[in-house]
Amino acid sequence: MSKMKAAPLLFAVFFLFVTKSFSQVEVNQITYNSKSRFITTTIGYPAPGTYAPIGMAEPVTVLNPDGTGFIQSDDKSKKKMNWGIECTEDGVPIFKEGFNSATYTFWYRPNDSNEWSYSQFSIHFAKKKMFLMGERVKVYEDYNVQ
Repeated sequence: MSKMKAAPLLFAVFFLFVTKSFSQVEVNQITYNSKSRFITTTIGYPAPGTYAPIGMAEPVTVLNPDGTGFIQSDDKSKKKMNWGIECTEDGVPIFKEGFNSATYTFWYRPNDSNEWSYSQFSIHFAKKKMFLMGERVKVYEDYNVQ
């Protein structure tokens, strides 16, 4: 094969690999009240991180990118958990659009339980803040701004 023919083929293979690598969104199926739901940790915004009540260092909730983390109670005890944001079977996040905000369903399950619970997760674009469970907040930077 000549170099002239190999270059486009190599580019095509590279392009397919990069496209496939970046388009992989992990979706997990959970069951709540005998109904299947789907969750992901990839929503197009930096949801993983540490969330704490405004002006306080603790109690915190930590969301790791791999869907693990922990939630700290008011008494400072910590419970490991799994988490995700509700999405379609294809990994598209389900949200309700508000004025300068988006609200998602946050699912979590402590490691010592088989039951999933849910709460609210919201992004407030103008304030660059994410709220988890209504009271815990994280400031974020929007890298998608053009």
